[in-house]
This record gives sequence, C-alpha cells and structure tokens, in this order.
Amino acid sequence: MMRWGRLVAGAALWMTVAVAASAHEFWIEPLDYQVAPDAPLVAEIKVGDKLQGATFAYVPPNFRRFDVVVDGEVIAVEGRAGDKPALNMVVDREGLATVVHVTKDYNLTYKDRATFERFCKHKDIEWACRAHDTRGLDPDVVREMYTRFAKSLVALGDGVGSDVELGLETEIVAEANPYTDDLSGGFPVRVMYEGAPRADVQVELFDKAPDGTVEVRLYRTDDAGRAMLEVTPGHAYLVDAVKMLEVPVKGDGPAWQSRWASLTFAVPE
Repeated sequence: MMRWGRLVAGAALWMTVAVAASAHEFWIEPLDYQVAPDAPLVAEIKVGDKLQGATFAYVPPNFRRFDVVVDGEVIAVEGRAGDKPALNMVVDREGLATVVHVTKDYNLTYKDRATFERFCKHKDIEWACRAHDTRGLDPDVVREMYTRFAKSLVALGDGVGSDVELGLETEIVAEANPYTDDLSGGFPVRVMYEGAPRADVQVELFDKAPDGTVEVRLYRTDDAGRAMLEVTPGHAYLVDAVKMLEVPVKGDGPAWQSRWASLTFAVPE
C-alpha cells in the first residue's frame, strides 16, 4: 500500500506542476509503430512539449481505462505497479491496434493569470479568458480540472483494419489506416465530443522527422468535425485537440474543465 501511495502521489504532483507551468501534451508513444505478430507491443505514456517529456509508470489509480482494441476486441492492459514502459505485452493478434488510455481527473490552480491566458491562446480557447471575467470570478485565481483521452495506432503484423469511435468523452478518430492506405492526399481525422463531431475547432499536429526535429502545424475542422492532415513517409505524429467547459464553482473547486484528446501514429517509408 505504501508503494502505491508514493507512486500515485508522485505522479499526481508532477502532473499538476507541469501542466500549471504550460500547456503540456499527453500522449502514447510506442517504441515501434509496426510490430511482428509474436513480438511485444511496447509503449510509453508521456507528458511534455513537442514530443519531448517525462514518462509515466503503470499506476492503475491514475487511469480510468487502459486497453488495446483490435478488430473490435478490447484487451485490457495489465502490468505491475511502477512498470516502465507502462505497456509491455504480447497482444497475440494481427491487424490495426488502437491503444487507448484515459486518465483520472486532475485539479490544478494556475500560477498566475498570464499562464492561463497563454494556455487559452495556444489552444484557441481565448473565449474562456473573457468568460472568466464576465462570470465574476477572481481574475487572478484560475482553477481547472482536466482529463486526458489518448489513443495510438500500431500495426500488428499486416496492420489491416481501421480505427473506430471507442465511446470516449472526447477522441480523435483516424479515418484512414496509416500503415496500409495511400496517404498522398493527406491523413483524415475526425474530432468528437460526446459522440458528436466538433466543428470549426483547432487541431494541432506535431510532426517528428527521423532526425528528431519536430514541426508544429495548426488545422481547423470542417462542419463535420474533419481535418485533412499533411503527412510524410518515415515521420511520426501526435494530433491534439482540447475542449474547455464552464462548470459551476463550489467552494474552492474548479471553474473550468478541460478535456484533451490525442492520437499518435507513424507513416511507414
């Protein structure tokens, strides 16, 4: 019990400090995006900026869901407390695997108003800064609760298959298979919230080249919640979209809830 307590407390403290400092992304990073059928699927859970950051261990109290989905079959990720990487298992299936990880709710208080404003600008939710004031809230005290909904696409063996909606509160759904489809015209994704498409919202794409350099590009969804992303063979990608919600303040509770959706994948040479 003491070990669990240390792991949970340490992870929660680090995440709160990191996110309070800036808008850090949360993503699943496979060691290999294409895995032989009899080889282990290994992936890290990461938080950071521009695909660089800290790695989180396997700590069940810190997540609500951690699964691998292949052809509609949901396989729970099992591990031991403190395992790094957090995912290391032979799935014994062939096809396109969608790894999904949903965190628990975390609370934070921004260190100052300027940090909140930078976050709102970065994620294209500047309306929240204005609404904070019109709601009559303390302009210098901003409290938020946030939850992360991460997915990753991995080819097991032939990698044949498709990503689907997994019923997450918010998620990014790939509408092409990056390992088997022709992506010369782009990679289509759809951003969802509570089962409905999110129209006219920002999608942030982190493009990692083989030499480790990262380029960031911004897109917007259309009326159907879709965005077409430019991709390059040999590169790895993180797609990110944030939903901000107003919530009634109760005592010292949060005035805001943010919901983060992410998707990682790679495009073969």
